[in-house]
Amino acid sequence: MNKLIQFGENVEGYSIRVLNEREIRASAGILFLATFTSLMLILFKNDFLLIKYVITIFLLDFIIRVFVNPKFSPTLIIGRLIVRNQVPEYVGAQQKKFAWVIGVILSATMFIFLVIVNASSPITGAICLICLVFLFFESAFGICLGCKFYSLFYKEKAQYCPGEVCDAKSKQDIQKTSGSQLLIVVAFIGLTFLMALLFNNHLSKEPYDLFGVHGSTQSK
Repeated sequence: MNKLIQFGENVEGYSIRVLNEREIRASAGILFLATFTSLMLILFKNDFLLIKYVITIFLLDFIIRVFVNPKFSPTLIIGRLIVRNQVPEYVGAQQKKFAWVIGVILSATMFIFLVIVNASSPITGAICLICLVFLFFESAFGICLGCKFYSLFYKEKAQYCPGEVCDAKSKQDIQKTSGSQLLIVVAFIGLTFLMALLFNNHLSKEPYDLFGVHGSTQSK
């Protein structure tokens, strides 16, 4: 029973329980895609059906992670299948649990407002945006924003963070960014704004059907 209900895995060579960051990132990517798609349906079609399903699944998934065992989380299982051929990257379980408790609170609030009460408001919109940002940073950059708050509530230092960011160390040469590289980024952003300023009218035109497929379909 103890092995059934626990948080994190005991892995040889690690003094605390850990989780596989690779499957966590894969899971975050799945949830981000589902949430983002739901948001697009709301913005462009005013359709709240998908987001209600996503919120319910999101809440159940995080409840299983926090209160039962992460190994039984459906999205983490799918993530594990996706990255099964990749070498695991172990991270401390405690800071992840703290971050996922935040996920439970946010998704439970959304569930109450949108699913039970069936009401939308700036509160649900803000929470949805926060969840998207958290999921995007986790899946795209491997940065657990929820874990950043762990040290504010717990005295002990977080261990085994993704990318070893918990351990202060000097950057390797490949990690350093030169002034010329930063200048390239600034110039790239400036070029983007210049394109929007000079070519916006041209780029905003709807593309014509190159092969006339839609035209022939409508004529029939």
